[in-house]
Amino acid sequence: MKTRYHLIVSILFSLLLLSTISRSQSIMILQQDKPTSIRGLSVVNDQTAWISGSKGYIALTNDGGKTWNWQQIKGYEKSEFRDIEAFSDKEAVVMSSGTPSLVLKTIDGGKSWQEKYRKTDTTYFFDAMDFANERHGYILGDPIKDKFLLMETKDGGETWANVSNPPVALPGEAAFAASGTCFRIYNESLFIVSGGKNSRIISTTNNGAEYNYVNLPIIHSKSSQGAFSLAAGKNKIVVVGGDYEKDKRADSVATIFSTHPPIFNNPIQGPLGFQSCVECIKGDIFLSTGTSGSNITMDGGHTWKQIDSTSFNVCGKAKHGKMILLAGNGGKIAILKM
Repeated sequence: MKTRYHLIVSILFSLLLLSTISRSQSIMILQQDKPTSIRGLSVVNDQTAWISGSKGYIALTNDGGKTWNWQQIKGYEKSEFRDIEAFSDKEAVVMSSGTPSLVLKTIDGGKSWQEKYRKTDTTYFFDAMDFANERHGYILGDPIKDKFLLMETKDGGETWANVSNPPVALPGEAAFAASGTCFRIYNESLFIVSGGKNSRIISTTNNGAEYNYVNLPIIHSKSSQGAFSLAAGKNKIVVVGGDYEKDKRADSVATIFSTHPPIFNNPIQGPLGFQSCVECIKGDIFLSTGTSGSNITMDGGHTWKQIDSTSFNVCGKAKHGKMILLAGNGGKIAILKM
């Protein structure tokens, strides 16, 4: 009884804390009304961030989001730039989903772009990209012949090669190119979340020599459902998703995967609707966003509260700093004030 009492008190305290603190957060629109759907976001520090989107659009800010330098890369006006990884205000790597599958790189702040990879094979579809450091990175793609596409670079995106032992995919399983965050690298370990007819978290700690496969207790059964994004916090991973065709559904849109020991917990109070991206802000504080709005948790994913109903696709925190940005359709870019 004592343990149950303490649990109830802890839950009530978390809900009260969340209600009190979340009132101090607000999302402020910085840019909008551009002819592109933004899904790629890389926040370098409190001054510099890059975004990438449909129709070949890229934008860069060097003043904390106050102004943005937009460009539609010449020759790539039909490209779907679903993810971008930036290392500074000069260097960034961007990938394009669809056909052809592309990787471009700039080392001069976007003044020029060099094509580093091109694949016209229609079976290739890139979902997400992440880097362990400025040299070593990966691209995840949809399954080909029952195995996820996994490509690797060891020279900062200059050259790419297929990993010889990619993870196995189940029938009807795929990843979502919704925010570039269905694939993450944490402490040299690779993590993938999937959806479709199956929804799993796939991980490896030994560069793909072997993989761990765990089913996710998140809604799945058709191509619009499943896990869309993951983010790591203190000894836990938070996974969000849902059904983008019914984005107001509030069931099974978040789950907490404790790594020590490995166990799943569904939230007591989940996000209000489909979420395509989640980011760890600090410690047990996570921000998630999607077409149904943005939500925040202060207790590691157990209780969530919606802080804004505006539609976004992606959110991200500065690698070196505190700036938190969100982006979505119509060239919309916003900043989270805490």
